[in-house]
Amino acid sequence: MNEVALLGIGLLTGVTTVLFGFGGGFVAVPVVVWANAALGADAIRVATATSALVMLVNAAFATAVTPRRVLTALRGSGPLLALLAVGGAAGALATRHAEAGQAHFGFVAYVALTVVDLLLRPGFLRPRGHVRESREAHSEETREVPRPLPAVLGAPIGAVAAFLGVGGSVMTVPALRRAGHPMRVATALANPLTLAIALPATALSLTGTDAVAAHTHPHLVGLVDLRAAGALLLGALPVIAVLRRRPPRIPDRAHAWSYLALLGVVEVAILLAG
Repeated sequence: MNEVALLGIGLLTGVTTVLFGFGGGFVAVPVVVWANAALGADAIRVATATSALVMLVNAAFATAVTPRRVLTALRGSGPLLALLAVGGAAGALATRHAEAGQAHFGFVAYVALTVVDLLLRPGFLRPRGHVRESREAHSEETREVPRPLPAVLGAPIGAVAAFLGVGGSVMTVPALRRAGHPMRVATALANPLTLAIALPATALSLTGTDAVAAHTHPHLVGLVDLRAAGALLLGALPVIAVLRRRPPRIPDRAHAWSYLALLGVVEVAILLAG
């Protein structure tokens, strides 16, 4: 996969970062697997590490340009952010020592279970009275004060997200929505939560060497493919800047269904990549 194709897919990661809270992980993993197919089973390990760097930069930029009034919903979430970081470090370490096929199987299985959960369990597609849409103004209001996410969820979310390279948004966005946030707020808040996971995961992925892959790929630093990450980020960052300045108005229910549909597309992509 050449740089032009990666740049184009980077544009898509910018859209998913703003609209769905995916800092690039779900899009980047199958793409980097394709780009590094010559590495065989190790391609998924490189993909999850590269995904962490893409998510780190995208999530940091998206958080920086998010209105402060939105981010105040995370006030008092210090313990949650700290445990997300601890989990992210643990997941990144596990990726370095686990068999390559485990991450690929885990990615496929987790996305499939998430799709089933969002379809069948109330609270995401069918909110329990938390979100109301005004047909006249196309605005969203919350009927009750959203609940904070329990800090205890931080470590497992961070570990799974870093191990699979998914960034955490696939867990935090549904959790935030079920806690009472509309989709536009849940997806925005997913970025700083992803940032907490991606920072330690990226640091661990960039340091050290990998005996299997490092000598076979000139663009690798640690387990990170800098060529792929750079092209993806070059496409994503301008899109994030534009969409944060002028976010599209999407009805809440359509937004939720679009999130679910994107998960389905990613599941097919990673299956084909494998």
